[in-house]
Amino acid sequence: MPSAKKSLGQNFLVNPGYIDKIITALDPKETDRIIEIGPGKGAITKKLLRSGALVFAVEIDPRLSDFLRQQIGNNDRFKLIVDDALKIDFKEFLDENQKRAKLVANLPYYISTAILQRLILQRNYFDFMVLMFQREVANRLVAEAGSSERGYLTVLAETFLQIERLFDVPPSAFRPVPKVWSSVLKIKPLLEVNIDIETYSKILEISFAHKRKMLFNNLRRSDFMGLSEDDWVEVLRQSGILPSCRAEDLTRQQWIKLYEALRSW
Repeated sequence: MPSAKKSLGQNFLVNPGYIDKIITALDPKETDRIIEIGPGKGAITKKLLRSGALVFAVEIDPRLSDFLRQQIGNNDRFKLIVDDALKIDFKEFLDENQKRAKLVANLPYYISTAILQRLILQRNYFDFMVLMFQREVANRLVAEAGSSERGYLTVLAETFLQIERLFDVPPSAFRPVPKVWSSVLKIKPLLEVNIDIETYSKILEISFAHKRKMLFNNLRRSDFMGLSEDDWVEVLRQSGILPSCRAEDLTRQQWIKLYEALRSW
């Protein structure tokens, strides 16, 4: 049996109670297409297959891929993809009859930000996702306006996704035992959002570049769109945002107003 690889941030969920809670949240049906990122040793995969769902397991580690093939055997409802989830076009797992899938993943800390950004870009391909993050990352994702934990990823995620915190998972539920708690989130894409993600991301990057500085100072020192200091004063006025605010103070709606003001400038 393959051991966990530290370089890939592998910690395998082994507690049956928490595995069942994830399965319940995912609510697999025979008609579902389910994508699992990082199936590990197949603890969740096997239960998904029992529902009759078509399961696409994306595993970057060839050792675990070989182990999974042996464990699951010949099952036409199981498709194993040995690849990096950060390079995959999830549309490949869909067809004309089924244009959205469910997704489940236990995300290592080192790729959690990158994979979430990729999932936001491809959000139209998912009904919903059940994702496990380190609790520290989950705290940032659900941080309210005014919280010091609020940052670039918080705002990006809440703009395009509806995030619900389901439950926390203790270190003892994994092997090897990590040093930190994890949290499971249920995430639904907000399909009606009509925002250019590249432009929006750039606005957020500039705004959160120096978190403790006033938003106005971060914006006026940038060369974004070639706006002058007076221009930024007017953009913030049109957006109903006080120049003395910090980026972490703004609500989702205020960020959207700022984006819309800049788009019409």
